[in-house]
Order: sequence, then C-alpha cells, then structure tokens
Amino acid sequence: MSQLKESLNPFEIAQAQLDEAARILGLDEATHQLLRWPMRELRVSIPVKMDDGSTRVFRGFRVQYNDACGPTKGGIRWHPNETIDTVRALAAWMTWKTAVMGLPYGGAKGGVICNPKEMSVTEQERLARGYVRAIGRFLGEYQDIPAPDVYTTPQIMAWMMDEYSQLVGRNAPGVITGKPIIVGGSLGRDDATARGACYCVREAAKYLGVELEGATIAIQGYGNAGVFMAQLATELLGMTVVAVSDTKGGIYCPDGLSWKAALEHKLETGSVVGLPGTKPVSNEELLELDVTVLCPAALENVITAENAANVKARIIAEAANGPTTPSADEILHANERFVIPDFLCNAGGVTVSYFEWVQNINGYYWDLDTVHQRLDQRMTEAFWKVVRAREAHGVNTRVAAYLVAVQRVAEACKTRGWV
Repeated sequence: MSQLKESLNPFEIAQAQLDEAARILGLDEATHQLLRWPMRELRVSIPVKMDDGSTRVFRGFRVQYNDACGPTKGGIRWHPNETIDTVRALAAWMTWKTAVMGLPYGGAKGGVICNPKEMSVTEQERLARGYVRAIGRFLGEYQDIPAPDVYTTPQIMAWMMDEYSQLVGRNAPGVITGKPIIVGGSLGRDDATARGACYCVREAAKYLGVELEGATIAIQGYGNAGVFMAQLATELLGMTVVAVSDTKGGIYCPDGLSWKAALEHKLETGSVVGLPGTKPVSNEELLELDVTVLCPAALENVITAENAANVKARIIAEAANGPTTPSADEILHANERFVIPDFLCNAGGVTVSYFEWVQNINGYYWDLDTVHQRLDQRMTEAFWKVVRAREAHGVNTRVAAYLVAVQRVAEACKTRGWV
C-alpha cells in the first residue's frame, strides 16, 4: 500500500535518491546534510509593464544547489505551475548531472511563474530583462551560468545575456548558454540533448548485447528533445520509431512512422494525433508498448509504482527530468529493464552548454564535427563509468550514477575544507 502512496514531490524524490547513495557510500552526516539542501536560494518579485499599460508582478526563483566543483549551471523555466520544490529538485539533479559528466560545474536552476503562451514577444523580453536585473548580482561567467529550459528559448537567452552585459558594462557572452549562434552560441546545441541520449542508447545496447538496427522505439513527448530523438534514433542508430505522443495524445504504427511526417502534422494541427496511417494511443498506453527502447521525453513522474511492472521496453532512455519514481526504479530493475537515468541520459544539453561556455571565455569557436566528437567522447566515458559503479555495487543504474556523482561532489566539499 505504501508504494501506491509514494511521494511525487520532486525535491523529496531527489533527496531520497541522494539518501540512498549516501548510505551506500558511507558518507559522514555533515557531508550528507550539506548535500541534501541547496546552498543558496533566491526568490524575487519582477514588475513587468504589459502591452496594455498595466503592470504585473511575476514571482521568480534561482536556486544554486552546490558550487564545490565550480560555478553553478542550470536552466531557467517559465511555467504557470512552477514551484520552489521543482526548482530545488532540478538544481539538485543539475549538480549530479554536471558531476557524473565530470564537468567543472555545480548545479543550479531558475524559474518564473508565468504562462509565456499568453504573453507577447515584447512582454517576454521585458520579463527576461527584469528577471536578470533581479538576480544579476548572483550571476557571472565564474559564478552562475543560466541556460534555456521549459518555455524559454535562445532568443530569451540573448535578451538575458544582453541585459547582463549592460549591467556590468561589457560584453559577457559566457554568462548565459543556449544563445543564438550570432551572439556566441555553439554549433550542435539544438539537438545536443537527444544526441547525447542516442549515444547512451548505443552504449547500453553494446552492454546488453541488443541489436539496434531495425529495433523499435517509442517516445513520450514530441517537443524539442522528442523530435530530435526520433530523427537521430532513425538516422544514427537505424531504429524504427513506432509511437510518439504530445500533451493531446499519441500515435502508434507497429510498422514504423516517419518522424518528419509526425512533426509536419504537429506543426499544422497542433498535435501529432490523427496522423494518417497511425492508430491513436494514450500517453499512458505508450509507456507500456512492446518496444526495444522507451524514451520518456516529457514530464516527471510518468513511470510510477502503479505502471512500472507493465513497462516492456528493454532500455528506458530518460530524455526528460525525473520521469521515473524511486519505487518504479526498483520494479524496473527487478524486471531487468535497463534504465539510463535522466541526469546521465539527457546530459548532452549541459555538456554542449559547457562547450559553448568554453568557446565564449576563450573567444575561439569549434566546427560541428568537433562538437559532435567531443560530446560522443564525454557521453561514452560517463556511461561506462556508471556501468562500472553499477557492477561494483550491485545496484540499479540510477543509484550507480548517483554514486559516481555524489562521490565527486562530496570529495570536492571535503577538499575545500567545508566539512
């Protein structure tokens, strides 16, 4: 019964995952407590002049979780249901994500409670600049480096970078990543999250002895990561996409569907639902399809104790943040479902953001092949580091990824003399 009432609070989940890693690593109490909570939280009120002449006050957050390994790094989400606990959890996961990848960063996250779909371009720009004015003293190329996240875009990052540059009186492209190319963005950033996930799927298939050529994949969530995942799974891995979905529902075709046709249909109609030649499938049913790879690329907490036993995919590639609850993890592991955990699987985005930052502060920019090659190397090294921890400790892959990450951050805290 207790499993059915498991907590879906994202920060409580993040803490529970850390607690398990701390127990296995035998972390001392002080280090454990330091890593359970953000080091810094900022809550701000942002007055914005709207197009109709009125002023609205938006609430915003920035959580800097831990900076023992370097300046904090993490996206900014604009969402009507944003909460401090979501931002805390995502900042924690960013800490572990940068650590598991061996990047010289800590973790952070930001958010504003708003619905950008109901705001004009000029209102969005004023909100972006107002947010940076509110938190600017806490940002910096060697302090805290934001990036885009849910409902924020490269254009919004460009406005934020420009506002910060005006605040400090110099051009500062390295303070924000995920920018358009013309103002210091990196080649390869657009599909980096999905490309990194595909590299992980490729390595997982090698580890498990699974043939990917012609194998099937179902993708829940057909936004940026989901579309690129469908494209790259087809083009890089030779897989067959059999199902995709968005907030309005999903489509299924056992013989395979065209990622491009699904995207064009979504752009025309607002949803993938109704693509000719496909059958309707719900978001819940998609998770339980008999496929080789399942890619949750939408929201958190979609695989839970209630449906985990019905997941048939051999490999679950978590392109979304927090799609699987701790109770579900145990069930998947017991059923020999190989989970590539979110903060490893979707770390391609932050890795290419790191590349962008390196290029910004050095003023030297790489070609696309170099970006892809270095991303492949980073993802592959991180994947096998996690697999070795999995085998050494006899734990599931998520716990193994936590062991690698938490060990690194804990060692940095101790070396600095914090604990």
